[in-house]
This record gives sequence, structure tokens and C-alpha cells, in this order.
Amino acid sequence: MCVQLYTTAKDSGKKLESCGLHSFHGLGSVSEGAVNVSVNPSVRFQKFMGIGGAFTDASAINFSRLSESKQEELLTAYFDPEKGNAYQLGRIPIHSCDFSTESYTYIDEGDAELKTFSVSVDRSHKIPFIKKAIALSGRGIALIASPWSAPAFMKTNKSMLQGGKLLPKYYESWALYYTKFIKAYRAEGIPIWGITIQNEPAAVQRWESMNYTAEEERDFLKYYLGPIMRKEGLEAIKIIVWDHNRDLATHWGNTIFEDPESSQYAWGLGFHWYETWAGGDSMQCNLAALKESYPDKGLIFTEGCQEGFCNDRMNDWSYAERYGEAMIRDFNVGTVGWCDWNLLLDHSGGPNHVGNFCFSPIHADLNADELIYLPSYYYIGHFSRFIPVGSMRVSSTSNRSYILTTSFISPNNEVITVIMNKSDESVKCTVVVGSKQLRLVLPARSIQTLINSI
Repeated sequence: MCVQLYTTAKDSGKKLESCGLHSFHGLGSVSEGAVNVSVNPSVRFQKFMGIGGAFTDASAINFSRLSESKQEELLTAYFDPEKGNAYQLGRIPIHSCDFSTESYTYIDEGDAELKTFSVSVDRSHKIPFIKKAIALSGRGIALIASPWSAPAFMKTNKSMLQGGKLLPKYYESWALYYTKFIKAYRAEGIPIWGITIQNEPAAVQRWESMNYTAEEERDFLKYYLGPIMRKEGLEAIKIIVWDHNRDLATHWGNTIFEDPESSQYAWGLGFHWYETWAGGDSMQCNLAALKESYPDKGLIFTEGCQEGFCNDRMNDWSYAERYGEAMIRDFNVGTVGWCDWNLLLDHSGGPNHVGNFCFSPIHADLNADELIYLPSYYYIGHFSRFIPVGSMRVSSTSNRSYILTTSFISPNNEVITVIMNKSDESVKCTVVVGSKQLRLVLPARSIQTLINSI
């Protein structure tokens, strides 16, 4: 049985490099002191729905400013199923967010009846970008739409910024706003797979933001959004709750999923990774507890990026490792899809109308009409390029804390195993898949993808 191996390793020049075929052998003794990765293809968990990124205004504007050849390069890099990262998941902000050039909505201020609703502002940059991505993918993209704030007049603080709450008298109008958006994008030829109720509902941000308690979000879903989506014939659209960090995911999920009336409308829970202030990026135990409590509810990563843009950190390997570790740990607790934040930012980490600049896997030097690929692009590719949509996660473990692993079995019965070595030394490792084993050297600070048939 042969194994195809792909490697990305720090200071080696290897970036998603094919390292040829390797051979499995019959299962021999496994020493207690040896580094070991064990994969059991017969034990299967959640179905994989894809990896992708966000079609923000910033990404779309930067894309429009590239030459035609560089636009094609970017689309290929992310969405081509053969030559690129094969993205099949995406996120769309509903009107403006921090990564817009200004605050705006789809209605005139004060129009609670939504008579002026129009997505015409998105036709200049965002809609064309999404359409080109869908066309190049050739397999469709599951798109999730998320609001950052209701219009200012609907809120307690009369501003789209700095948090504030949705006034109860506008609950019905705001619920209808989602349906207007879904139908308007459908009319543009862009189908929406799901929506999140609110981006980061527990955070007061200096940019577009709006706050709910878990109980308020539950009741908005139960009495307004869920029934109105159903009434408007949109019950097939998935509704995702929370859409914030892992730290409070269990509280939010417990509050909404324990209520049968609200739970009937909720597909599952979305989460981000910005809980570093609460103890680091490894709070997957909260997600595991939620999945154990509600096994029929989906988990999906809806946003993450490296914050604090700085030009001289473009090649910081630790940022890529943050992606690799988060993806492995998230998948291993039941996550079905993983959506990065901005697809494309410029050489200053924007544009962004509140100065909240950050990194993306690819940046555009618009002065030189060049694309800059960060190490995170290649780390993401070790998952997105090789794990087909519809694959099932299988049991995969390591006996060392610095060796991380996750595995999937494809619809064609190929086992795809991702192994990440966080240590500064190369490591000899025995990989056991079922009744066969393979001896590999894992380069220092590396990620590798192994593909074999069973």
C-alpha cells in the first residue's frame, strides 16, 4: 500500500511540496518510547463540509484593484480544485463590518418597513468577486451570511458602532432583513447556505457590533427569526447561533439548544478563536462538551485571523502554526467546516474604516500588482486541498503533545492524515493506519499530509 506525502516545513523551502510515494508495511511492534501516530479508519465521526474564507468589502475592493492576470492568480490560488486550495466554504458580511471603507446598510435610515432594501452597493465589488469564485470552483461554495449590526435607528445606542442592543419594536423588521438579503443574493445568482444570527454578540467593538445575551438571542430566534424564515419559505437555510469565541460556546449552546422551540430552528453553533485573553487558543474542551451534550447539532468555525498587522511579520511561522493547531484541534472535537477571515488584504492589512488591521493568508501589494503568500496559506492548504467535501473524520491520535494529528476518510476510501510537528527538531515517527505501518521523519516546525487508499 503506497502513501503520497506532501510537506511544508520552516526554513526548508518546502511549501505543499510533493515528497513522492512511500510504502506501508505489515504491522510490527510499536515501542513505548517511540513517537507514534495511530489512525483507525473504521471509527468515524462528523462529515466534512469544507474550508474557506470571507468575501469582505476589503477583500473584494483589493481584488478589483488587481490586474486581470493577478485576479486569475488569486482565484486559482484559493478556489481551483486542482491547482489551488480548493475552497468550498465562504462567509459574507450582511452590509458593512470593520473591513469596509465606511458604515452602510441596505436601506434608508429609518425605513423600518424595508421598502428601500437593495444590495446594489454590493454589485460594484463584492458580488462580482463571489460570482467569479463560484465559477472557478466549479463545485459550488457553501456561503454563510452574518450581520455585524442592525441599522442605527433600530438600536438602543443609535449607532452601528460600539455595541448597543436591538430595540424590541424592531425585532420583526430585523428578522425580515435577513430574508430580504437571502432573496436578493439568490436573485443575483448567489445561493446562501446559512446565516449566523449575530457576529460576536458578547463584544462591544469600536466597529459595527450589536449585543445579545444568550437568552435574548434564544428568544429572537424562537419568536422572530426562525418563524419568519419559515414563513418566507427559507426554512432550508441553516441558522447558526453564537458566532463568537470558544470560551462561552457551551453557555450559549446550552441556553438555546435546551429550549425545544428555539432549538428546532438552530442548525448548530459557530465560533471564533479570539479568546486568547481567556487562556489561549486551545479551549476546544468547551466545544467537545457541547458536542457531547448535543451530538445532532453542527459545529463550524466562522472566523479567525492573526491580528495586529505588521509588514515585517509577514513570514512569521508561528502565525501559520496557529492555524494548523487550531484546525486540527477543532476538527478533532467535531467541527465540520473551517472559515478563515479576509481572503485578501492590502500591504497595510486593510482597508478597514476603524484601523483594525490584520493579516490574511494572501496579501496584495497593489503598488507592484503582486500577491504575497504567507505561510498560513500553505498550512490551510494541507487540509483544504486534500480532504474532499463529504469525507468523514476518523480516529487519529498521537503519543506526543508536540505532534498533532487529524484524519479523514474520503468518499473514495482514501485516508487523509494531517500531521504537525511543533518542535524545533526533526522527529522519527511511526504512523499506524489500521493494520499497516509507515516510518517517517517529520521535519522540524512542519505540517505534512499523507494520503493512502484502504
